[in-house]
Amino acid sequence: MLVSKAINPGICLLAIAAFAVAQRNLVRGNALAKHYPNLASVETFLLALWSNVVVGCAAKLRLKFGFHIFVVAFALVFTHAFAQKDSSAPPLLPKQFAGWTALPTGAHTSQDPVVADPVNASLLKEYGFTDFEVRSYVRDDGRKLTVKAIRFTDASGGYGAFTYYRSPALPEEKICDQGASLNDRALFYRGSVVVEAVFDKTSAMSAAELRELAGLLPMPGGGAQNLATFLSYLPRATEQKAHTKYVVGPVGLQKIDSPVPLELVDFSTGAEVASTTYSGADGDCTLLLISYPTPQIATAHLHAIDAAVERARNSPGSVPALASVQIFGKRTGPLVVLVAGNASRDRAQSLLASVNYEASVTWNEKNPFDRHGNIGTIVVNALLFSGIVAILALIAGFAFGGVRVLAKKLFPNTSLGRPDETEFISLHLEETEAKATDVKVS
Repeated sequence: MLVSKAINPGICLLAIAAFAVAQRNLVRGNALAKHYPNLASVETFLLALWSNVVVGCAAKLRLKFGFHIFVVAFALVFTHAFAQKDSSAPPLLPKQFAGWTALPTGAHTSQDPVVADPVNASLLKEYGFTDFEVRSYVRDDGRKLTVKAIRFTDASGGYGAFTYYRSPALPEEKICDQGASLNDRALFYRGSVVVEAVFDKTSAMSAAELRELAGLLPMPGGGAQNLATFLSYLPRATEQKAHTKYVVGPVGLQKIDSPVPLELVDFSTGAEVASTTYSGADGDCTLLLISYPTPQIATAHLHAIDAAVERARNSPGSVPALASVQIFGKRTGPLVVLVAGNASRDRAQSLLASVNYEASVTWNEKNPFDRHGNIGTIVVNALLFSGIVAILALIAGFAFGGVRVLAKKLFPNTSLGRPDETEFISLHLEETEAKATDVKVS
């Protein structure tokens, strides 16, 4: 953003400077034309790149360099302006939906996470915060609604923010991707946008109205609208007590009270973490699912976690950041599964066994866009080959006919230059009129 803001003024200054140079050279050319009316051409500069050619009494400004800078600079200014207009993100919230109309005043937008949430600004940055918007709506019956929408770079950021803002007191509500509501407050996310709606008075149609609002929210393009695939491996047990929390950095890990310290998770490798709590006869336990880019990285970090747990067991307090509870773990594919808390060994092993990574191979790799694998290149080459064959056929035809014509002129009495009547064998069959004598009447 800072680069784009700096480019446009710089281009404008360049254009103004080029225009000033062009005006100065035009004045000099006119002055030379007045003093030297009979001069065929006068170079006003030593360098050929900066030259004014005066022809007769009229000064024709050539300005090879200055004029080109002027044209290119203004072209870049307009191109940059249109690019900024086209690349601007679509608005977050609509002006109308389901009978709600936005108030002309009270709307607020910002690209600063501190303005969106001063307490959790660093967490929003971690999820890929881009912008947010707050609007107030009103219906004909006088009811009011305040909607706050926060947009992130991809759906994983939107889902992570939703899991953080969702409190255990909010029961699930079927609104778009995921939602929750209680009394006059509703929270849901769609794609990369998290929305919080606060009604002054709810009705039986409030959830349906929010679903219509969710359908009007902008969606990210391409793979940005897909969630992290490892989230599907979390077990959906009936004894799940707390909702899933999804974090992608150290700030989020601290906010979910992870039993494993930041150093052992190591987000510098591209790790992602999902956490949830289960209840049982022995008490509550936390299931921590850590996704790494490769199985080798996951194996190395599981060994480091096991070693830290062993040190903490043998020497209590040697690993102060590690939770003072029993931790069980395993690796499945690139996933590290940990169970910590008040859980027996059998209970922990049951939860660990419920998470199993399944690798799948799909042939959806994008082919490189080159001239060898492009179908358009094959079609063009086929057309070119057909054209070459047609041209060769024409050349051969003209050559054959030309040789025959030339042979007739140069060698008229030889086999090469035979007359036209000897070219083909003909039977000379002709119909003659029947003679009167040949007709017999009986």
